[in-house]
Amino acid sequence: MGLVGLQENGNVSDLGSSGIPLGSNNNYERIDSNMLAEDYDDASHHHHQKDRSRSTRKYVFACAVFASLNAALLGYDVGVMSGAIIFIQEDLKITEVQAEVLVGILSIVSLFGSLAGGRTSDIIGRKWTMALSVLVFQTGAAVMAIAHSFEALMIGRLLAGMGIGFGGMIIPVYIAEISPTVSRGSLTSFPEIFVNFGILLGYISNYVFAGLPVHTNWRIMLAVGILPSVAIGIALFIIPESPRWLVMQNRVEEARWVLMKTNDNHREVEERLEEIKLAAGKANPAKYEEKPVWRELLSPSPSLRRMLVTGFGIQCFQQLTGIDATVYYCPAILKEAGVGGNSNLLAATVAVGVTRTSFILVAILLIDKVGRKPLLYVSTIGITVCLFSLGLSLSLVGQGRGGVAMSLLSICGNVAFFSIGIGPICWVLVSEIYPLRLRAQAVALGTVGNRVCSGLISMSFLSVSRAITAGGSFFLFAAVSALSVLFVHIRVPETKGKSLEQIVLLFQNGHECKGSGVELGEVEHLVQNE
Repeated sequence: MGLVGLQENGNVSDLGSSGIPLGSNNNYERIDSNMLAEDYDDASHHHHQKDRSRSTRKYVFACAVFASLNAALLGYDVGVMSGAIIFIQEDLKITEVQAEVLVGILSIVSLFGSLAGGRTSDIIGRKWTMALSVLVFQTGAAVMAIAHSFEALMIGRLLAGMGIGFGGMIIPVYIAEISPTVSRGSLTSFPEIFVNFGILLGYISNYVFAGLPVHTNWRIMLAVGILPSVAIGIALFIIPESPRWLVMQNRVEEARWVLMKTNDNHREVEERLEEIKLAAGKANPAKYEEKPVWRELLSPSPSLRRMLVTGFGIQCFQQLTGIDATVYYCPAILKEAGVGGNSNLLAATVAVGVTRTSFILVAILLIDKVGRKPLLYVSTIGITVCLFSLGLSLSLVGQGRGGVAMSLLSICGNVAFFSIGIGPICWVLVSEIYPLRLRAQAVALGTVGNRVCSGLISMSFLSVSRAITAGGSFFLFAAVSALSVLFVHIRVPETKGKSLEQIVLLFQNGHECKGSGVELGEVEHLVQNE
């Protein structure tokens, strides 16, 4: 009976040993197979996404490095002149005042390059403004290397200053505009790494070539600065144009392509592109009344005024704390402290250069983790303490082992705290805080303040030190540095984790926006108000 019943309901061969139809097992097997296939597809997609993320990070990293090579030229010039000026004075018989002018004029002239760079970067693009910077700087370096008079040196110095002005303002802008939000801070700090690396190479060049005849050594020191141009020239044919500049030129598809290369999330690419179009006034041009940039900067709205105060202020404080005096005149300061002999002086400056270059890496590691503002607090407070300590050392301790050790430690501490905070973060902030249309020329305007302060410090340091003593000069720098702590507390917002378009909203009402999420409509509203 049971067997017949089984034959009526199904074939005996369809039963398993447990009495469950094998067909049902087959169903389970088919479900499991589908699930395994889906899991495999998910794993494959995840693996592909991981590879794409890795590839994107490498590409953006390479772009930031190639763009930052330009900054190494500025660093090398600063470092090499600190030692070369000793031999230039000896060879060409120039006075101390002429030496001050020769060193400081680069910063003054670079402000004209910065102003011009803001305009050219809006016309020919961020990338080709960097190319113009390299061309002008290298011409100046070549003229200085073959100069046989103070006048010829000045011509070369003027050209080099113009080139540095072009490059100094556009590099952080370019890197900020191509970088993903999550790593923008560390990538925009790269120019400061290369500035410090260039300074270190300049110090090493001083030390290596110091033993050559006086008529030859300083020329070789200056000529070595021409070599990076080859690498920079090649790099310019590899890196892309800024997607934000491309949108301003109505080249939206090219901008999308660049964003796809620099972001690993397709949805984020489209969101960023829409934000950029709104910020550039391209999403709804009928509602956007464009005014000349210079008119907006000269007659700013309240929010733009807050941006300008923050940007201009942080750029001026970066120099008013005397970093260029410490770097340019490091041998003279150490000589005042009691270090004797050119070789010993130049060797000590190499130690300062190594310190400054090493500590910039700390900023790179921390800037996108702990934020801009905490590092600025640590930096400005540390600089204040070290400058006061250096003033005490030069004024009270005097020459001798104790004085030399305290002075060298204070100088190294000063450049270390500079490198972990206000040195790189100054350029990160100014490349972040302005609206897209105004960014290049607003950064250029702030860079003028930076270069003027740098020039005033470097051109007057020796004279001021003679008037109020070297120790008195550093007490003065310490007082200014103390003011910079207060400025950071009152005026500088935290920009970590926000897109460039979102950061604009931090200044709308004078308060930080709550969280990092900002609606596109809010950005559009602000752009129209500006």
